[in-house]
Amino acid sequence: MLHVFAVLAAALLFGTTGTARALGPAEASALSVGVARSVVGGTALALLAFSLAAAHHRRSSHRPRPTLTWRSLALMAVTGVALSLYQPLFFLGTQTNGVAVSTVIALGSAPVLAGILEWALSRRAPSPLWLGATTLAASGVVLLGIGGGAGTGGVDGLGLAAAVGAGACFAVIANAQRRLLTAGWDAFTVVGAMGVGSAVVCAAVIPFVDLSWIVSPPGVLMALWLGLATIAVAYALFTWGLQGLTAATAATLTLAEPLTATVLGVTALGETLSPLALLGLAILAAGLVTLAWGTRRPRDPRPFAVEA
Repeated sequence: MLHVFAVLAAALLFGTTGTARALGPAEASALSVGVARSVVGGTALALLAFSLAAAHHRRSSHRPRPTLTWRSLALMAVTGVALSLYQPLFFLGTQTNGVAVSTVIALGSAPVLAGILEWALSRRAPSPLWLGATTLAASGVVLLGIGGGAGTGGVDGLGLAAAVGAGACFAVIANAQRRLLTAGWDAFTVVGAMGVGSAVVCAAVIPFVDLSWIVSPPGVLMALWLGLATIAVAYALFTWGLQGLTAATAATLTLAEPLTATVLGVTALGETLSPLALLGLAILAAGLVTLAWGTRRPRDPRPFAVEA
């Protein structure tokens, strides 16, 4: 039961990301917010995850550690770069199309794109159930793109592309982390490496972005919440919790993230959705539930830590 609460708490924290950004300083650009979130959160996540990995290794000292190869190092670097790219893409999507719509598009596209990428890499044909779930999810995204928010005339094309791009980043992370875990790497080591990579990449961008907003009280609060709560704490909870759950249970619990984002977008930010957009959300949710049902077999207890 504790594992269930851990994953659910992580999903709820992930779901506050867009709203926290929307309530932060208006002058902060999507790129600068993403940089601040990655530097703060990536650093804290690395410290926390590597500490947990060391503790896990002490308890399981009989298990040999895998050898660090160029391939594994490259995969770790890929996860850090992908997480770094996710930040500005996601915030650009929420900035143009709102928190509710953009979060659902990003998270709805992630498992679909992850499956397509795995299919391309492994040459394993997907099951008919997966194809049906993918069709449902894609149909929901299309309806969201046509319907958009009430009175908006549809979703902005750039914001839609950014949200799908954010989903693609997590598809890359999922596949890279799965290969690292298959090679024997500890889940917390993999997540910590992602944090380090993201922090290093975004720290290199600091001289080129305007971070003047971060010295204001709202800016400090936003940066700390986005970094510590929605990355460091959330990923630690997510990674620990998934180790005791089946794939179906985990996938269903993570639906709390888009639900949280949608509820906060409508209640806290006053966003509105057209009937067609609501239908798209419902169809996309049905596709995600179908994906969860299609992965109901117990999984390897060492999960990849993907934001939903």
